[in-house]
Amino acid sequence: MVRPISAIIDTNALKNNLKIIKNIAFKSKVWSVLKSDAYGHGIKNIYSCISYNSDGFAVLTLDEAIFLRKNGCNKPILLLEGFFNKKELFFIYKYSLTITLHSKWQLNELIKYKSKYPINIYIKINSGMNRLGFPTKKIKKIIHIIKNNINISKISLMTHFAETTINSNFIEKQINNIKKYINYHNFSCSFANSAAVLWHKYTHYDWVRTGIILYGASPTGEWKDIAKIKIKPVMTLKSKIISIQKIYPGQIIGYNCEYYSNKKRKIGIIACGYADGYPRNINNKTFVLVQGIKTKILGNISMDMIVIDLLNIPTAKIGSSVELWGKNIKIDDVAKSANTIGYELMCSLSKRVPRILK
Repeated sequence: MVRPISAIIDTNALKNNLKIIKNIAFKSKVWSVLKSDAYGHGIKNIYSCISYNSDGFAVLTLDEAIFLRKNGCNKPILLLEGFFNKKELFFIYKYSLTITLHSKWQLNELIKYKSKYPINIYIKINSGMNRLGFPTKKIKKIIHIIKNNINISKISLMTHFAETTINSNFIEKQINNIKKYINYHNFSCSFANSAAVLWHKYTHYDWVRTGIILYGASPTGEWKDIAKIKIKPVMTLKSKIISIQKIYPGQIIGYNCEYYSNKKRKIGIIACGYADGYPRNINNKTFVLVQGIKTKILGNISMDMIVIDLLNIPTAKIGSSVELWGKNIKIDDVAKSANTIGYELMCSLSKRVPRILK
């Protein structure tokens, strides 16, 4: 018997989200971000659905980039952190990849490699996030070194915004920091992430990089912030009730005796747990959906099981379907209950949960 848990990948929702992104950033090209196995959705599933309408793909690892090339991708592929060792340069040139250059070490290795073939380079600017990139005041010098020492096809500029909420002022500070040292209008630029695409259109420029909104969750962690934009959740995590129990007042539920029932009730056991990627530290105010009715989780999450309240769902039975997150139970709300973000839940979903295309 197959364990009744799966992540349903809604391809129509995915296509809808990309269409909305392209309509919002209509003057820009779109990097569809597929890192972390397409945010846990499965790079095979996602690439096959949006290969035609994406302008390019942004990935983290060389393996992800090579997978795309070997599966017919002839569009630009951007390595978001460039290369991690000099041996990767052979494959970067072989598969015509675009690299992000963010450190002096990378720059020196690229110069020493001395390929006769041209390469596309994104120079990462540290405009205020202080994570990766060259300081803004050194970018002109870096550009000069690249032009004089590397066979380049095109130089582009990239930065990443540290704070991109709806009313953020820090984005403007970062942009002004770049303006102070660089006439970036002379270059192709990619500054905007998902949040900037939605709420800071002046940052769009030539290319935008969209991750979380492509998959139907909010960059802020609050679903209400994107509810009116008509972005749709792509992943629905579903399971089924595998057991039903009756408990009485004063009886405990689950590990550590932390939950005591205050009344007689019916409870359902569903096939999902923290080994599947459902957060163990979720609170008992978290909802799931059974037969169209929202009900709460009871007790601690186990490795392979979750207990839910069936007191107000008398028709629930073994085999009844349960939505843990998706169209009705938003992943942002589940993440908030676990004091985390939707990004983490997507990326943490276990490989043992089958991804099924719809």
